[in-house]
Amino acid sequence: MPRWKKLLTPLAGSPADDRPALNTPTSASGFLTIGDTTYIDPDGSYPLDHRADGSATLIVNDTDRHITIVTERNSHHSPAPPSDPAALAAAPTP
Repeated sequence: MPRWKKLLTPLAGSPADDRPALNTPTSASGFLTIGDTTYIDPDGSYPLDHRADGSATLIVNDTDRHITIVTERNSHHSPAPPSDPAALAAAPTP
């Protein structure tokens, strides 16, 4: 027990810090546009819906932060058909 008290003594004697925690993110400054919706000073997660026709969703990041886009596909969602009919050739059997 004396060893723990010795280890924790510097923490107990340190002055309180009024600054926010370093790992607490603040909202971004600027505009984030996803499809037809624009968010001002975005913070958090936003929906990115898959279009029925398989076309891409426009995303414009005009903020002071990087963004991460995470997508997933439903197991029952069929992929968009290829634009080239010749691409439908059967795969070789093993």
